Amino acid sequence: MTSPDALQDFPLELDQQLCFALYSTSLAMTKAYKPLLEKLNLTYPQYLAMLVLWETDDLTVKEIAARLSLDSATMTPLLKRLEAQGYVERVRGVEDERQVHVRLSDAGRALRQSARAIPTEIYCASGSDIDAILRLRADLVRLRASINEYIDQ
Repeated sequence: MTSPDALQDFPLELDQQLCFALYSTSLAMTKAYKPLLEKLNLTYPQYLAMLVLWETDDLTVKEIAARLSLDSATMTPLLKRLEAQGYVERVRGVEDERQVHVRLSDAGRALRQSARAIPTEIYCASGSDIDAILRLRADLVRLRASINEYIDQ
């Protein structure tokens, strides 16, 4: 690991910053997803919520928000739109009415099949082989964990 002192003279230029490489790549990734998701009538954040629900159905808004590293207030309008589209239903908890459970509808479960080709399209758009993509993903997961650990100190 490089010491902070060794980075003292690191150039303070936009194209040399890790944060900008991640930010601009994230923007490009979202743009690549846009036409694929438009076919499903989903936004990128809605797609992420659906991915969570396809993994584990019947979660609370709080659980979905935690899985996506978002706050519950951000999730509520997104989930309302998914409900209006007929992909999910939101149900107040029986034991605790403050909790809202989100469940896939039949249309939401069927949408999963329509979305199956999206990851392949994105892998092809990357121009990398699958092993390189999997290594990059693993590196990014480690980076996120390290940064979260730093933040939580």
